[in-house]
Parts: sequence; C-alpha cells; structure tokens
Amino acid sequence: MPLPDDAKVVALANDLLAIFDQIFGLHPGYRAAHAKGIMLKGTFKPSPQAVKLSRAEHFSRELPVFVRFSNSTGLPQLPDNDPAANPRGFALRFFLAEHRHTDIVGHSIDSFPNRDGAEFLDFLKASIDSQSGALDKFIAAHPATESFIKAPKPTPASFATEKYFAVLAFKFINAQGAEQYGRFRILPESEEYLSQEEAAKKDQDFLLAEILERLKDKPVRFKLMVQLAQEGDITNDATVRWPEDRPLVELGAIELTEPVEDNSAKQQQIIFDPIPRIDGLEASDDPLFELRAAIYLLSGRRRRAAAPVG
Repeated sequence: MPLPDDAKVVALANDLLAIFDQIFGLHPGYRAAHAKGIMLKGTFKPSPQAVKLSRAEHFSRELPVFVRFSNSTGLPQLPDNDPAANPRGFALRFFLAEHRHTDIVGHSIDSFPNRDGAEFLDFLKASIDSQSGALDKFIAAHPATESFIKAPKPTPASFATEKYFAVLAFKFINAQGAEQYGRFRILPESEEYLSQEEAAKKDQDFLLAEILERLKDKPVRFKLMVQLAQEGDITNDATVRWPEDRPLVELGAIELTEPVEDNSAKQQQIIFDPIPRIDGLEASDDPLFELRAAIYLLSGRRRRAAAPVG
C-alpha cells in the first residue's frame, strides 16, 4: 500500500491528521478516527451473481476475512452509548494469499459530508471555530454537509444489527470486460436500534461486550450487496446518493465466528486500504479514494510505531 504520488494529496492528508489530533487529542497506538473498536474473524462465501459482475478473485472462492467494527471519533475511551459514537465503522479484509489482501471500508450512514478533502478540511476547521459562527456559515453554504449532520444516526442494539455503506463508487469488471459502477452495502440479518433513553441506560462498553456474548450462541452474519449505478448516475461525488430504485445485487455472505486473537495488537497493526488494488475491481475517480488511502497509511505508520496498546 503506497502513498499517492501526488504530493498535494499527501500534504492534505497530513493536514487532516493534524486537525483530528487537535479535535480529539493524541492517543498513541490508536487510529486518528474510529479509534475504539473490535475485530472479528470468519469467512466470506461469494454468491453466483458475484462472478458475473466482477472477475476479482475474492468473488470466485470462499476466503477468510477479518471485520473491524468501530465507534466514530478519535477517542479510544468514548462510551458506546454516546451519540457522538455514531456513525459506526465497518472495515472488511479479504485474505487472498499470504501477504495479499483487499479491503472494503464503510460506515453506518449512506452519506458523506463533503465532496473532497479540501472541503472536508474546511468543515473540520469550521467545527473547531464553531462559536464564531464559522460552522453555521459553512453549513449554510454546503447543503450536503447539512444533510449529513441532520441525517438520523441511531445507536444500534449491536454491531451485528447495523447496516453499513462504502459510500464511494467502484468499477466492477467481469471476465468479458463488461464494466459496471456500484456501491457496496453490508446488510445484517436483522436491524435493531435503541432509543435515546434505551441507549443512555447501557454500559459504556456495551457494544463490545454484546458482540462477544452474541458469538457464543451463533455466528454473526451479513450479506455483502452492491447497489448498481444506472446511466447518468454520478460516480465521483460521495455526497450524491443514487435513487433507492437502483438494483441491488447480492455478492456473498460474511460469517463471523470469533474475535481475532491478540485483538488490540492486531487492530494496532492492521492498515485497511479503501482502494481495492485488485484485477476486476477498481476505484472510481472520486477524489476521496487517494486521500483516504493516504490518511489511513500515515495514521497506520504512526500507530505501528507507538508502544503496544490494550
């Protein structure tokens, strides 16, 4: 996973990391965002439809996977029942072979607040300076940011009862060379959310404890889906959602059976990559892809260099 060649992208990634540090403080060994989490392991079994859409190898055979569930923010001790912990994060790694993998990164809202990294940086700066009215002015000038802020973000009853979205568009290429744009969705067997009153009564680590207790009874299962774009749908702007009448195709089943051993150490070491870097599945020209890859790598290098956590 290399840093982008564009020095401006890398510089912007460093500026964003600095803003995260300013907002959340420094927490060596943890992610700058989505700091608190847990990682489970299991398998992915592709559906017959998957290979028709993409020749990518993880859509043609059963593979081991890791999934990291997380709270929002860069605060590793943020209570699970704090409203600021929403939206939740979901990162999926497919293990293709030794030292070969591909990832999907998403969160629990089908939306993103900004079109590109520069706009996101301005949004974060305005949020720090909110008492001056800077945030209100920014939101007034950016309807997509307002929509993201106002969108419902309920607390899930479990990481296993939440739905997740990889909000950027990907290009799927099959064996015949046919191309199709789509966006990943990860859907649970059933959805369940808490009211504000119910969430307030929960323990600060209730989601971490609940998922471990749930695994004692049965695996945690999700369906990996893709929403297919149609002609005219925008594929390079994460703030623009496609209509809900776009087709959904099931790509396969995720079954999680147990926590990853040495969980804290593995979370500290693993660096997820939003860019697939695999034949048959490509990132669109959305500018957030390269920026997110740079931030994840820079944050990951810093995290790995810190003393062990947990």
